[in-house]
Amino acid sequence: MRILHTGDWHLGKTLEGRSRLREQEDFVDELVRLADEQKADAILMAGDVYDSVNPPAAAEQLFYEAAARLTEYGRPLVVIAGNHDQPERVASVTPLVNRQGITLVGMPTSEAVTIHAKRTGETGQIAALPYPSEARLNELLTTNGDENILRQAYSQRVGMLMQRLAASFRPDTVNLAMSHIYVLGGLESDSERPIQIGGAYTVDPSSLSTGAQYTALGHLHRAQAVKGDGVIRYSGSPLAYSFSEAGQSKSVTMVDLAPGGVAQVEEVLLTSGRPLVRWKARGGLAEVYRWLDEGRDPQAFIDMEVWLDEAMSLKEIQQLRKSHEGIIHIRPVYPEMAAAGLLEQRSELPVHELFRKFYQRQTGGAQPEDSLVQLFLELVDEDEPGVREEVEER
Repeated sequence: MRILHTGDWHLGKTLEGRSRLREQEDFVDELVRLADEQKADAILMAGDVYDSVNPPAAAEQLFYEAAARLTEYGRPLVVIAGNHDQPERVASVTPLVNRQGITLVGMPTSEAVTIHAKRTGETGQIAALPYPSEARLNELLTTNGDENILRQAYSQRVGMLMQRLAASFRPDTVNLAMSHIYVLGGLESDSERPIQIGGAYTVDPSSLSTGAQYTALGHLHRAQAVKGDGVIRYSGSPLAYSFSEAGQSKSVTMVDLAPGGVAQVEEVLLTSGRPLVRWKARGGLAEVYRWLDEGRDPQAFIDMEVWLDEAMSLKEIQQLRKSHEGIIHIRPVYPEMAAAGLLEQRSELPVHELFRKFYQRQTGGAQPEDSLVQLFLELVDEDEPGVREEVEER
């Protein structure tokens, strides 16, 4: 059986107000073409269909079109809800699509998903676990506020759910697992909305020791393998959704499996989507305009740092933006900033560390209480443009 593993489509997501819908349409076209060319027997979509619980109608239409096209010739598609999705919304059209070979799993259940590959005649069992938050599990894992205890309780609960689902595994079936979780050791990027505060909602790889031949994960946008029993992998997102993903190659994962066999994994690179790039113009505006005249990165979205001796005028900023419609950020770097190395330092810091530094500057060196930091993280909506930048600038 040949499996195509994808995830984190985030249909409807924008980049600082710029629509990505056309790029997402191009991705769907490419995905359908790859599924046909690669002779995929089944598609696993590992969560975050949409970017919000209330996606625009165009995003929903694109998902339905993608599902119909991928399953047109009897190829099964299994989709789980991620932390960005409204689970009931994802699963709401189940009565309309079940007979088309489309399985939509919104909330965690105790039933594995069974699929059949027409080409090979093989049967697959999938331990499919949508994003398992405490709210969606409808349970409080612990009353102890200690982060380590909560992490252990959460990891154990995920392990129990996966084991229950894996009870359907048989020696004569292709046995798969799929979930939308953050597994300890995975590399994050800024565009993933955190599913944990301070790292509490992370899952130890040992919790995924279910006997699955391949475990398909969603949530992290960088395609990567995770150390653990068996083959465990994030497919990554199909598009770069934040500048922390600049330079990353985007892909889907093809997996060849037979009952009782070892998964053979191939990463298939994608070509759709506009690149996200970072420009560091140490030669000032003259260097920027030289790059523009040379036609550098004509299709890219650009995060620009430009070294200056004096502030840019509003007219200069407007002229830059007119010169390249893909310019998203223009951040001036002045000599004293460059000398102190502040820019590089702050760009690598997570939001909670930026808040701590901001608090220290505002209070003359006082350290914020952990409860205050946690409250800040709960209040910050990282989907609103400029929140992180405002903290950095201060």
